[in-house]
Amino acid sequence: MDNSSGVGVLDKAATVLGALEAGPATLAQLVGATGLARPTAHRLAVALEHHRLVSRDMQGRFVLGPRLGELASAAGEDRLLAAAGPVLGALRDHTNESAQLFRRQGDMRICVAAAERPVGLRDSIPVGATLSMLAGSAAQVLLAWEEPDRLHRGLQGAAFTATALSGVRRRGWAQSVAEREPGVASVSAPVRGPSGRVVAAVSISGPIERLSRQPGRLHAATVVAGANKLTEVLRRHHAMQQQQQQQQNL
Repeated sequence: MDNSSGVGVLDKAATVLGALEAGPATLAQLVGATGLARPTAHRLAVALEHHRLVSRDMQGRFVLGPRLGELASAAGEDRLLAAAGPVLGALRDHTNESAQLFRRQGDMRICVAAAERPVGLRDSIPVGATLSMLAGSAAQVLLAWEEPDRLHRGLQGAAFTATALSGVRRRGWAQSVAEREPGVASVSAPVRGPSGRVVAAVSISGPIERLSRQPGRLHAATVVAGANKLTEVLRRHHAMQQQQQQQQNL
């Protein structure tokens, strides 16, 4: 299938963005993934960075930039965020704990939606908060189903092990106890895009005194159900888009 639009520089820029969809990339990795000449790949990546379509992580690698999320939100296409509020609210009300939705951005994870526990001791993670991918149940979920090479790199310096992530894949959820922050426990489950790829993690978090040292026993089923609701929203939206596209092509 020919993916050329006839506008060469635009096609090459799209190739760079497509390569970064798989995760952070050095210039050498970008060259390898796109097949572009090194000067061309560098020039395009820097130009895209100027427009905030590309940015850099803490290691200086190229990653997808914040402007992409802003454009998606402005176009009303971010069904995940649109659906997250009611699901997180229901999760908070059912568990009586704070609920969050995390997405991965390079070597970090970002809280993109939250439903806070209104009273009492809570683990407050505001929308926009950037947390490490090296600790916490949401980090485990966002890393567990990665390709082997990215998973191996993600384990370097992590508070959890490859064996722990194998357990996450087997159960379909993760838990952490004082892993990211002393006194705090959490449970997380994956949200999957239409292709089956993990695109986000739904979490609840709170003090160990309430969640216990086995928080998954208390709340894993509820958190998984919430994550599955968001997965189904994305699948239905994708199916609707495909149907609309087919009708337009008739």
